[in-house]
Amino acid sequence: MQIKPTILVLACLAWPAAAQEQTQNQPLSAIDWLAVQRNVPPVVSTPNVNPIAQSATVPDVEVQPLDAPGVNGVGLLPSSVTGLPQTLWRGSNESDLIATLNRMQSRRPAVPALTELLHVLTLAEADPPSSAKSDAVLHARVNLLYAHGLVAPAEALVERVGDLSPQLFDLAFDLALLTSSDEALCGVLNDTPSLSNDLPTRIWCATRSGDFPHAMTIYQTGVVLGQLSDLDAELLLRFLDPEYSEDATPIQPPVRPTPLQFRLFEAIGEALPTTPLPLPFAVVELTGNAGWRAQLQAAERLARVGAIDSNQLLGVYTAQMRAASGGIWDRVEALQRFETALTTGDPGALSSALEAVWPQMRTAGLLVPFSKLFASRLQGLPLSQRAQIIAATAGLLSDDYETIAQSLINTPDPHLVFLAAIALGQQPAGGATDLPHATALASAWSSPAQAPSDLAGMPSQNRLGEALLLTIEKFGSGASGNDAELTDALRALRAFGLEDTARRAALQIAILDMEGARR
Repeated sequence: MQIKPTILVLACLAWPAAAQEQTQNQPLSAIDWLAVQRNVPPVVSTPNVNPIAQSATVPDVEVQPLDAPGVNGVGLLPSSVTGLPQTLWRGSNESDLIATLNRMQSRRPAVPALTELLHVLTLAEADPPSSAKSDAVLHARVNLLYAHGLVAPAEALVERVGDLSPQLFDLAFDLALLTSSDEALCGVLNDTPSLSNDLPTRIWCATRSGDFPHAMTIYQTGVVLGQLSDLDAELLLRFLDPEYSEDATPIQPPVRPTPLQFRLFEAIGEALPTTPLPLPFAVVELTGNAGWRAQLQAAERLARVGAIDSNQLLGVYTAQMRAASGGIWDRVEALQRFETALTTGDPGALSSALEAVWPQMRTAGLLVPFSKLFASRLQGLPLSQRAQIIAATAGLLSDDYETIAQSLINTPDPHLVFLAAIALGQQPAGGATDLPHATALASAWSSPAQAPSDLAGMPSQNRLGEALLLTIEKFGSGASGNDAELTDALRALRAFGLEDTARRAALQIAILDMEGARR
């Protein structure tokens, strides 16, 4: 069986209802599923229970459908979309799985194809480990999405849970602060104060409901009892007392503010730039309220790690005419000139524009998003020799890599011939020995796909998800120079049914390293 993971367009969560009709004819894409699932009732619910007798004590009973995955197993993408089995995590040890997910928060996959696979795994609806005793696996999944900048999907995932535990509430509240959707959660907290013992959160939510006297009472109590940090105490005082804030000197911002601290700085008129902050804060700049340069920087950061779709990146790039020169503005100008040349169709102008924009995208680490946007439109055009090589290379990084590879198998360029064979799932017939990872890549297709011994038995133990996470890590080790690990990872992907992912990953590691564009 060949599994082809869905291309995630994760920054947008609101497609029209036509997505509902699509399910009658073909599988939903990930973005369609996200749009539909935002309005799905919670997986876990507590029905009204009618007592049989007035004297009986009726316990609180939590029920769910027999085939529901439970809190740890909630997801946005069902098996019908991902092609992955419902038993993805069932046989894994809970603590081992959590440790692996936690490692991958900071160790991002080596290439976009595996980043996409990781996000699919994290968003998949599947049975949790049989050993799971809490919602810790869901915590690890949401934290991974958050660390990778997928704030809105992480928020949607938590919404599927229904009634939140205090731990999940804190996590959901951080997400909601970054998407400016915290008002609803504040209403929940105001009705159920036991959901959070965090005083800054309770103060913020009291003000959201207009109860400033109660917010000040909580603040004063927290100060007297020493339950507020110096930074939180100062921020909250300025937030609650604008007159005091007017005469105070600016606060030294922390290196890693919490989402609430970030919002408090914004509320007192000392908004923090997001560029030096962790990746999740970049999503704030794409709300439309930030300046264009801030939007550009945020869009590039998020596109680089697969957190937004290529079309959203293009929309930001083309929103205005550049306002200055140098750095990101040269990239904007090069992209806009290229798009204009592609539209007008002048071969000379297009060749020059393509030769200019390609190194700009390389510098930004955005060759894959660029290729997905434009490569298919470049094929077959009368371009200069250099531009033709760029167009062919972009084609192998695009969604149409297999079709484009068929026209390259007999090209005189040995690098393109080698890569075309990989794109077609064939062992390259020698040559291109100077291509990065050439030997490791060729070996991966030298024999029928077979996973290495440490991974081979895991799918039959209902540990396919864990096996794929370890394969992603193994690929990362291989990308750093361990050719045997790289070959093993590609063979494992093929053996587990992800031939398409294996080919994409192999093409990307070779091309991006050849271009010096991998970050």
